[in-house]
Amino acid sequence: MTKILTEEQYHAAMERIEELLKIVDDSTPQDSKDSVELVLLSNLVADYEEEHYPIKNPSLIEVLKLRMFEMGLTQTSLAKKLGMNQSKISEIISGKCEPTLKQARKMSIELDIDPAIVLGI
Repeated sequence: MTKILTEEQYHAAMERIEELLKIVDDSTPQDSKDSVELVLLSNLVADYEEEHYPIKNPSLIEVLKLRMFEMGLTQTSLAKKLGMNQSKISEIISGKCEPTLKQARKMSIELDIDPAIVLGI
């Protein structure tokens, strides 16, 4: 099999992977038939999932909310950290406006956000 073609094949491969995960561990030789089968099936499943269940890139709003949560920031403290006024942060988070290039650069650096996400590309 070079590609999983149907949802049924996908589910069958996932079931077999679950079985193999009970057998294969870090001490199993990489050239054992179970290890080889696990790697091959995992690659086939990954390819199928990439094609049929793609994961979209997060939006700036989603990433900002996540960073605020991770860093324990409110909109007011985020605005202070970025040197912006709170109403501008509120507008960006609500999707009413986009950051300027200067603001986007500051967000990327201060919050460690990929520039592509900040710029929406």
